[in-house]
Amino acid sequence: QVQLVESGGGLVQAGGSLRLSCAASGSINSINAMGWYRQAPGKQRDLVATITRGGTTNYADSVTGRFTISRDNAKGTVYLQMNSLKPEDTAVYYCNAESYLSRNYWGQGTQVTVSS
Repeated sequence: QVQLVESGGGLVQAGGSLRLSCAASGSINSINAMGWYRQAPGKQRDLVATITRGGTTNYADSVTGRFTISRDNAKGTVYLQMNSLKPEDTAVYYCNAESYLSRNYWGQGTQVTVSS
């Protein structure tokens, strides 16, 4: 079992920056990929960025060049540095961890609000 706890959300003006953190506990050595997803009101949950244990990253087109995902395997922590934020980035951001057996775990979510 893996538990995920996000932190770092909040309210920021357009053009500003935020850094999200997600700390995993439990069987962290079972985790392969970690990532961030977001869900705006009335919309589906969409991928933002993922990173494998080996450091391979993948980004949604909408955040490429503005967001950076990183992780500390020893600590079981994944980060999302968000720069040049836009109002359309407003959403609840969820941390995800996928085990080597393709089991998915989710955090409780953290709200990010970008004002124009």
